[in-house]
Amino acid sequence: MISRWVWMLRGVLRRLWVRVASFAVLALVAAGLAPVLAPLVPQVWSEALGGDAVDQVLSILASSMLAVTTFSLSIAVTAFTAAASTATPRATALLQEDQTTQTTLATFLGAFVYSIVAIIGLNAGYYGEGGRVVLFGSTIFVAAVVVFALLRWIGYLPGFGRMNDTLDRVEVATRNALEARLAEPWLGGHPFAGAVPDGTWPVRLDCTGYVQYVDVEAVQDCAQKYGLQVWMGALPGEFVYISTEVLHVLGSRDAEARLRDAFTVAPSRSFDQDPLHGLVVLAEIASRALSSGVNDPGTATAVIGRQVSVLSIWTRREEPDVRFDRVHVPAIRPEDALDVAFRPILRDGIGTSEVLVRLIAALNALDRIASETYGAGVDRLLAEVDDRLERATGLSARDRAEIAQARAAK
Repeated sequence: MISRWVWMLRGVLRRLWVRVASFAVLALVAAGLAPVLAPLVPQVWSEALGGDAVDQVLSILASSMLAVTTFSLSIAVTAFTAAASTATPRATALLQEDQTTQTTLATFLGAFVYSIVAIIGLNAGYYGEGGRVVLFGSTIFVAAVVVFALLRWIGYLPGFGRMNDTLDRVEVATRNALEARLAEPWLGGHPFAGAVPDGTWPVRLDCTGYVQYVDVEAVQDCAQKYGLQVWMGALPGEFVYISTEVLHVLGSRDAEARLRDAFTVAPSRSFDQDPLHGLVVLAEIASRALSSGVNDPGTATAVIGRQVSVLSIWTRREEPDVRFDRVHVPAIRPEDALDVAFRPILRDGIGTSEVLVRLIAALNALDRIASETYGAGVDRLLAEVDDRLERATGLSARDRAEIAQARAAK
């Protein structure tokens, strides 16, 4: 489990403006270093290149980069909008964090800033003959970087923001979050499943939103300092509101404020510590595909396959690795993972036989892969399939026969 500061830093570094600002600062530094390196330039180079060799190149670079940056940003915004309308708005966060897009936009804007600063320096007489030679060399390098970024961007655009691209991103984010959680099912604390002991007092929040991060290490340090035992009542991904009891504490009340600060709450869920969120997002994409306005059962069946691919890594129960001996943490349940992954698809796809057949096959596959983990949840969902089929309309006799055959294949 990563520390709170690493988690916050990683979240900041994912933002577009950070990379763009970093490249702009590097451009300023590159333009300003030319006079410093000027004494290292041989006189013959200055005479060969001439005093005005760099002016025209910088002018072309400045005029073109602003247009290219604006155009590329509009393409990115269009891709974000398309993903929100065809998949789900919850998936756009992954597109906005795309490193290729951020690096490309940062390269174009950095080249624009570099050329503007260099032109201003030339007109102000900031560069001597040697400085102009250094500036010419760095300008050629910047132009080469821009050309490489542009070629990469052209090859990247055809798939960016399309349905398969969005599904790939959500699947990878969900898989990474689930693998991280399975590595520490109890976030480094003691397993906790059942009633909270008598004599505990609750820690309540004073805000409303989703828990994005819990600093279990901070809870452990606080509990150790004040001699407490702590039972966690809210995990990342859960919706909390004012007066929600997020912790139950046995011991002194002196640390209540510090324990409350261990929770980071935001208006929306994130993929990092919340593997169920990724499963929810995949299910949302399938539900939208099954709506009457879209009517795309192929996407729904593709989502089912991806859900199985992600959930199949949960094949066994890990033993607890207790690093925080004063904290007791409940684990996420396989039944909950199955419900958020498949119940929305079952609800919206009950009238589509090909979706139901694929869903039944997926549940049977998970039962065969990890019966100990998913057996009870699979049986409950299959029972719900049977119950909904009894009340479903619009299915032909052939559809029902195919579904019955899929049910009998277990």
